[in-house]
This record gives sequence, structure tokens and C-alpha cells, in this order.
Amino acid sequence: MLQMIRYGLVGVATNVVIYCIYLVITYLGVEPKIAMTLVYVIGASIGFVGNRKWTFTHSGDVARAAIRYVLAHILGYMLNFLILYIFVDHLDYAHQGVQAVAIIIVAGFLFIVFKYFVFCEKYRAPENI
Repeated sequence: MLQMIRYGLVGVATNVVIYCIYLVITYLGVEPKIAMTLVYVIGASIGFVGNRKWTFTHSGDVARAAIRYVLAHILGYMLNFLILYIFVDHLDYAHQGVQAVAIIIVAGFLFIVFKYFVFCEKYRAPENI
């Protein structure tokens, strides 16, 4: 439960800023899926350090975690893109609301993937004897 609370705090802090940037750049005329792509990369980069060090207190192999983190975010990005594509491009919902909901859906998905695949205890570095 503590991990979920910490994940939420890291996520809220990161996503509020990222979502505001998303709103500004779409307001300036950038297409929503391109704007989401730009802010997604920024948010994912910031989130790695916060989630590895504080949320999951991962002390395992950084390179392995980073590779898995990138893979997790590729899936998260694809999920976010698909949500925008379906609900904005095909169902004509407003992109602002769709992206706000997509952030929550993707965050839940990523929490599970981070906990059980990216920062799982099974892959901690061996302790020195």
C-alpha cells in the first residue's frame, strides 16, 4: 500500500505539470497525439528516478530496470495513443478530457508493470558478502 501511495505522489506531481504543458502546446496548435508524445517522453524520464529510488526502493541492476522501464513505457504510450485515437479521432470526444482519463488508466497499468516487471524484488542485485 505504501508503494501505491508513493507512486501516486510521484505520478500526481509529474502528471499535473506534464498535463499543463500538454494543454498549452495543444492550445498553441499542436495535434493532440503529437503533444502527448512529447510530454510522455518528458514525464517518463522524470518518473524513472522517482519511482526507482522512492516508490519501489529498487536497488537492483539499474541497466536491467532501465530497459524494462522503457519497454513498460512503450506499452503505456501505445495504450495512451490508442485511447486518444479511438475516443478523439473516431468518437469525437474532446481531447482534453480524454487525455485526463488516459493519464489515470495508463498510470494504473504502469504501476502493475513497474511493481511486477520493472522494479520487482526478484531482480535485485546480489548483496556483497
